[in-house]
Amino acid sequence: MKRVAANGQGLPFAIEVDGVFAGQVTVSNIVRGSAQMANLGYWIDQSVAGRGLMPRAVALAIDHCFAHAGLHRVEIAVRPENSNSLRVVEKLGLQEVGFAQRFLHIDGAWRDHRVFAITTEECDRPVRSRLP
Repeated sequence: MKRVAANGQGLPFAIEVDGVFAGQVTVSNIVRGSAQMANLGYWIDQSVAGRGLMPRAVALAIDHCFAHAGLHRVEIAVRPENSNSLRVVEKLGLQEVGFAQRFLHIDGAWRDHRVFAITTEECDRPVRSRLP
């Protein structure tokens, strides 16, 4: 991850709760040129899930992508059965833009994903301000 970040291809963010590493938000596959976009993924330890930490962390990462990394679009792909991750994009008001069949190889099989995206045009204020 350090190499990817140093090359400008990704942005890893750690989530700490009470000084303990508890999760991660990763901006990956940064594309420059005419696209100026990236993918964003996230996970959090089950022991701290449900506290609203992940929506806030994802919002802060998106805000950073737009305000400091110069990106125009961020995409998030979520497995259809992952209700917790779907709740994160729902809380942030991200628009569903597609369905990717057999998108990622996970647990020995190619898994479908719902795809969500946000662009700078949709952000007249920071994404974090969408949360209470």
